Amino acid sequence: MIDRGFLEDVTRAQAMEEVWALLTSKMAEYGFDRLLYGYTNFMTQNSFGSPEDLLILSNHPSNYSDTFINDRHYYHAPMVKWALENDGSCSWSWLEEMARTDGLTAKEQEVVQFNRSMGVTCGYSISFKAVSARSKGAIALTGAEGLSQAHLDDVWGDHGRDITVMANVAHLKIISLPYLAPARSLTKRQRETLEWVGDGKTTADIATIMGLTPATVEKHLRLARECLDVETTAQAVLKASVQNQIYVLDI
Repeated sequence: MIDRGFLEDVTRAQAMEEVWALLTSKMAEYGFDRLLYGYTNFMTQNSFGSPEDLLILSNHPSNYSDTFINDRHYYHAPMVKWALENDGSCSWSWLEEMARTDGLTAKEQEVVQFNRSMGVTCGYSISFKAVSARSKGAIALTGAEGLSQAHLDDVWGDHGRDITVMANVAHLKIISLPYLAPARSLTKRQRETLEWVGDGKTTADIATIMGLTPATVEKHLRLARECLDVETTAQAVLKASVQNQIYVLDI
């Protein structure tokens, strides 16, 4: 049965770290003790977008996650490929079937071997339904060491729908919260100037509203563009909106 207390806690959460802590704790109750979550809003036909714009959350040991993420293993991970092409959940027994039928490329086989060497051998993946053509989110649920895929398949048979619903609620909450590395987060002034631009105000209007000079407003907009790595203010407004960095409450 779905844990209503978990859902209530997730929907009340005000920070991404709070949602992630709730999710990792809940999934561990089902035998999934290591989670890797990824989300992009800037996907193209040939890439996931800039690595700096990817939202990745993990409670794997750093010696696994650093290599898997920084060395871009996820580009060739079979379950990532599955997640991009599908919605819903998938048992990692699919990997064994692909291996038996020579359905894995050499690069994909390398990733599978790396995972095995790190104890990432059984689990489930959930691919969340995209909200736009350029967005995609998924989560890999790794079974605790000592568990078998057969055991997890039995767990999924009993609780898979509940797990999927709870993961989906956490995913929707996560993507509603501001996300970006602190070094690339907007300051309060930068965010405020972009908000006014989004409302259709001119530089002169914003200067009057905020009690600043037009030159200072332009400086905040320039720094916001640099922070978000875009060329125009219109792009900055769009990107900040996508990343939930404007129109946010200061709590």
